Amino acid sequence: MPCFDHSSPKCIPSTCRRKTPGPVPMTEAQLKAAFKSFDVNKDGRLSKEELRNAFASLGAYIPRWRARRGLSLADGNGDGYVSDDELDDLVKYAMKYGYTIG
Repeated sequence: MPCFDHSSPKCIPSTCRRKTPGPVPMTEAQLKAAFKSFDVNKDGRLSKEELRNAFASLGAYIPRWRARRGLSLADGNGDGYVSDDELDDLVKYAMKYGYTIG
């Protein structure tokens, strides 16, 4: 069986595909740890600016917008911060965008 079907250049058999791994998707635990590391004043909650810096480090295309959107979705009590108990909602939001390691 030929390794490449010349009639359809997009049809490459799995036995011929490159086996070198590319970027690895972040897990929820890794994302949570990444967000927590941006709590620079160690008050146990993330401000909009801390969120912007976190999304920028993750490689977000528009980190300021991602931070505002993440804050609006995760800030359950409306205090303008993402606290530890609200962090899971932020992580669920961020998981949809496939941030990777490497």
